[in-house]
Amino acid sequence: MRIAIHQGAGQPGQVRNNLEAMRHAAEKAASRSVDLLIFPEMFLTGYHIGDQVKELAEPVDGPAAGAVSAMARSLGLAILYGYAEREGPAIYNAALLVDRQGAMVANCRKAHLFGSEEKRLFRPGGHLVLAHLEGLKVGILICYDAEFPEAVRHLALSGADLLAVPTALMEPYAIVATTVMPTRAWENQVFIAYANRCGVENGMTYTGLSCILAPDGSELARAGHGEDFLTAEIDPEAYAESRRNNPYLTDRRPALYGVPTDKKA
Repeated sequence: MRIAIHQGAGQPGQVRNNLEAMRHAAEKAASRSVDLLIFPEMFLTGYHIGDQVKELAEPVDGPAAGAVSAMARSLGLAILYGYAEREGPAIYNAALLVDRQGAMVANCRKAHLFGSEEKRLFRPGGHLVLAHLEGLKVGILICYDAEFPEAVRHLALSGADLLAVPTALMEPYAIVATTVMPTRAWENQVFIAYANRCGVENGMTYTGLSCILAPDGSELARAGHGEDFLTAEIDPEAYAESRRNNPYLTDRRPALYGVPTDKKA
């Protein structure tokens, strides 16, 4: 599978303009025979937009989802993008995956909300998502979710080949993109596509540094700090030896350490 990441700034609060930016990126991806194109966290609406998110949130099958589905179908590629989802009175920081026929494959709601503003605006998701896409098992995590080793390990143990991570990583946390994500790929023997925002949005500076990582922790592609477009081939069989030589998953002893639910004083 050939995947791509669009690292872009988008326009805060301008859904129509962001859909247009998505189309331009999707046309570029289609011209490069990309199978899956990944956009950053909340790319549809903007991330750092405060209460405006309540006005722009849509149902999972809302007008924007219909536009993206049509885009995917007309260009013949799968698309994963971040958006604000409304379900009744609740709003979620979500990411929707549609396949190349435009069918909805999976909807992921961010489970670990970062900081007081996210916790004020959003309700946390209640489960982790593993989707099937063209022969690959794709785990979807949103930004802060991927910084929790338990979440990544759960998806790896569930058979994930690729973790797709729409994110809005801001300064001063560049270490997450440069160090934490390669570690997650290595310790779980999975591909990771980490799709970040860039630029400055309402005073918040994003780090960029999107990346596509192999199961051995190596970089297949790495962006800088500005607008960028990354592509890489995802072939689990090419890393079969790496997985054999790294026995973290098979050598685990869950009964020995488990995961405590409360921090001990």
